[in-house]
Amino acid sequence: RFHHTSTSRLCSCSKTVSDEKYQDPFQLGRKDLKNLYEDIKKELLVSTAELKEMCDYYFDGKGKAFRPMIVVLMARACNIHHNNSREVQASQRSVAIIAEMIHTASLVHDDVIDDANSRRGKMTVNQIWGERKAVLAGDFILSAASVALARIGNTTIISVLTQVIEDLVRGEFLQLGSKENENERFAHYLEKTFKKTASLIANSCKAVSILGCPDPKVHEIAYQYGKNVGIAFQLIDDVLDFTSCADHLGKPAAADLKLGLATGPVLFACRQFPEMNAMIMRRFSKPGDVERARKYVLQSDGVQQTTYLAQRYCHEATREIRKLRPSPEREALIQLTEMVLVRDK
Repeated sequence: RFHHTSTSRLCSCSKTVSDEKYQDPFQLGRKDLKNLYEDIKKELLVSTAELKEMCDYYFDGKGKAFRPMIVVLMARACNIHHNNSREVQASQRSVAIIAEMIHTASLVHDDVIDDANSRRGKMTVNQIWGERKAVLAGDFILSAASVALARIGNTTIISVLTQVIEDLVRGEFLQLGSKENENERFAHYLEKTFKKTASLIANSCKAVSILGCPDPKVHEIAYQYGKNVGIAFQLIDDVLDFTSCADHLGKPAAADLKLGLATGPVLFACRQFPEMNAMIMRRFSKPGDVERARKYVLQSDGVQQTTYLAQRYCHEATREIRKLRPSPEREALIQLTEMVLVRDK
């Protein structure tokens, strides 16, 4: 669950123009997400017991279901905006399911690429079943998501959501490279962040808006909201890698440095400690690099600057979503931008 602070703190940045009262996004979206993981498991009908066990492993219902939550709230907000309908259409709910499947498949593949040994506080698929089988399990989840996507029967939706899979691959390639030029480095990092994290949220939001409302302006609002929230979410993730303990995160702390990745806090810290440039270029591969880089980051204002940047993205997401008609769902989406900033895992 997100770290809940008092309502007053959460609402401080977003005084609502409407008189809609504070809405807990998780309460509001719960009805539409009921049996979400059971429905996902129905999509993963497999003949072999081992593959079924692997596919079900991350769909244990213990995740935050953050992405499906945003998708169903966006669906309702757009439906209300268009014709005052509060119901989530079956096809819109399918998008929420597909988004979670694509996300989970990408986690399985990421863990193989990173040789990770823990995820969400338990061993990774690759650690238990081995890399080869993990790659195949990720592929299988993606193929099941594609079948569910085809079943919606809308070519526009298919093209919007397949863009996510392309972006995930391109984002992973961007992560494998680094830029010599310091000025290009931050743009490279933000592009990678969009492709690996935000594209899924942006395009899923866009997909449900297309299904619920014919107005292209609304599609753009939904896309921009998802994009900005997605980037902010990842920026805070990158901050937590430095500020949260491993037990709390459910994965090792300073994991990104160990993988040779220069995230926001590192890139900001580099401005105060230029000696980090060489470490970034060799991907923190020399003995002692990880510890030194971590120390530099915590001595610098890298964490604060990255958090501030995340706040700016959340502010932009709020600005976009306010263009929709007032509704409890719209307010909950605003609330969600605040929760992204104060989460502690």
